[in-house]
Amino acid sequence: MSVRRALHAGSWYTDSGAELSKQLDYWLNQAELSHGPARAIIAPHAGYQYCGACGGHAYRQISPIVVRRIFILGPSHHVRLSGCALSSAQKYKTPLYDLHIDSQVNSELEMTGQFEWMDLDTDENEHSIEMHLPYIAKVMENFKNQLTIVPILVGSLSPEREACYGRILSSYLADPKNLFVISSDFCHWGHRFRYTYYDRSYGNIYQSIEGLDHVGMGIIENLNPTEFTTYLKKFGNTICGRHPIGILLQAIQELLRNDSSQNASLKFLKYAQSSQCRNMNDSSVSYASAALVID
Repeated sequence: MSVRRALHAGSWYTDSGAELSKQLDYWLNQAELSHGPARAIIAPHAGYQYCGACGGHAYRQISPIVVRRIFILGPSHHVRLSGCALSSAQKYKTPLYDLHIDSQVNSELEMTGQFEWMDLDTDENEHSIEMHLPYIAKVMENFKNQLTIVPILVGSLSPEREACYGRILSSYLADPKNLFVISSDFCHWGHRFRYTYYDRSYGNIYQSIEGLDHVGMGIIENLNPTEFTTYLKKFGNTICGRHPIGILLQAIQELLRNDSSQNASLKFLKYAQSSQCRNMNDSSVSYASAALVID
């Protein structure tokens, strides 16, 4: 059996199961259940010291009683992909307990001819999916024997490819037993990220970053994939999970086209920055958490 190790445990987050469980409990208890039960969430994937608290606001919206399968869409940071890739592992380790890959859904997705497979090295080196596994394990701990996961590594997609994957995944999004976790940080600002957009009308640099992020968040809340693509082209905002977000927006549109009786509501619940930039030598990463409710 192929097993993916938790390579970022002990650095990006603690490798002590007891300590991790306590941290996650604390962050979940700090958050309010205000927009659930979530069919999808958007949450960050940085080290927990930076974004663990922010992520709790998204994970708090999940109803573990309902969910039986979790799709995790994370952007590829290290390998070039023009499409999406599935995990070839059967099991993902976490400091809490092991999560099992849904081989049936992997086979169904492979049959579409639109997915490739990532090798174990790529899988283990990528943090955008791994950083969600402890939260998933924590939230689902009372139902761990009934849970499977479907990790999907997302490459640099054209809007047409985002729409293609949205169509494929929309039938899974339609099932309340499925939850989609969309892995994304927001603006990466500073010379080290080669992005220094600054609109002085907002005031300080960190206020400009927040303003820019909130424009994008508003467009995502409007569930408009075309407008989101236009926003990214106009401002170049360094939202690393823009393609997973694009797939989600396309999947929602497809679902609503196929069933006009459904209502979809996506709300951002928390926004944070790793630090407040005040001069051009500073840098920061923004984090945001959101939940999608479909009824």
